[in-house]
Amino acid sequence: MFAAVNLKALRPEAEVTVLEGGSRLLAKVAVTGGGRCNLTNTFSGVRSLAEVYPRGARLMGRLFHDFSPRDTWDWFTAHGVPLAVRRDFDPSCSESERECVFPASQDAMTIVNCLVHEARKRGVRLLASQPVSAIGLLPSEGDSSAPSAPRFRVTVPDGELSFHRLVVAPGGLTPHIQSLLPSVIQIVPPVPSLFTLNLPDSPLRELMGTVVDPVTVGLAGTKLRASGALLVTHWGVSGPAVLRLSSYGARLLADCNWQATLSVNWLHDLTSEEAAARLSRQASLTPQRQLSSQPCFSLPRRLWEYLLLAAGIPAERRWAEAGTKQLHRLSSVLTSDTHAVRGQSRFKEEFVTCGGIDLSSLTPRLECRSLPGLYFAGEILDVDGITGGYNLQAAWTTAMTVARSIAQS
Repeated sequence: MFAAVNLKALRPEAEVTVLEGGSRLLAKVAVTGGGRCNLTNTFSGVRSLAEVYPRGARLMGRLFHDFSPRDTWDWFTAHGVPLAVRRDFDPSCSESERECVFPASQDAMTIVNCLVHEARKRGVRLLASQPVSAIGLLPSEGDSSAPSAPRFRVTVPDGELSFHRLVVAPGGLTPHIQSLLPSVIQIVPPVPSLFTLNLPDSPLRELMGTVVDPVTVGLAGTKLRASGALLVTHWGVSGPAVLRLSSYGARLLADCNWQATLSVNWLHDLTSEEAAARLSRQASLTPQRQLSSQPCFSLPRRLWEYLLLAAGIPAERRWAEAGTKQLHRLSSVLTSDTHAVRGQSRFKEEFVTCGGIDLSSLTPRLECRSLPGLYFAGEILDVDGITGGYNLQAAWTTAMTVARSIAQS
């Protein structure tokens, strides 16, 4: 939709058609961000795009020169959608969510209505309930990129349509979408990204509903680390920290069938030695108090009692009775609490996929090298970001890139 609207703005004389398989336009946008649509991020504090785009960082860095997150803000504002940064309207939000950008209305339908309105105003042909069942090539003579004759044939329930240029932007690369693409298209096999982790054998699950912010989580045996809020669920762990880690380790976790060891530093960036020093100081300040009555590091009481148990320390023990070995054992659990991961997202709730159209098979303007006139945009590309508006930003940027590329051709 974004590509169609902007192509029509750049080339009003062009005939632009959007084919939507479902009965509702932009249904996925309507529910994104819990129905509020986290449509981009300020990128403030992002030192390297690889931090937020585990795959596709180089491409996004290049494309941002032409259409940046600031350009996205300006585009929607200019088209009647005021935006707001979460820290400005929700000061109590977690650190990892402070720079998320939403429509000021806090309603995703504001974005949906904007795009639909702009498409209709400009004369884009919108065809809903028209799932594509086949994509074919029409015979061409001479230069295959010449605009003189239609190049592509698309089959939908209402019949066959032909186009000079074709943009494939269906979201993720599903098996059905992959079956439609010409065999010459190079594919990086898609696997889930941005998912929660199942800890079926962990007593941590008894703390369902507990939130700690920030923590640092990692995959044992790797250098993969992610920070942010962590939520304990009845099946395992979720929250921004876990979703980020799943994005960083999407391919690795898929390769090992989501069997891994999760390490949690409940103190975020404190080392075991620093934690032990603070525990020792606490023992000297409150020697006669029970450890269970004096949670340290501002941790929730239930979590603190769980960690004492994990360290083998009776909850009723007084601080003066906790020896150096016990405090060091506790500091180790606080900064490196390990849990066996046995699967991901029980409810098929993956947010995005890792994998898609191989970027090496596309030109810098996202046109297929082997089939001129065929373009790709959005999540179907082998580009994916962590949670926080980064994936929608990639969608806006790649869509604008394609619109401008077609307009110039």
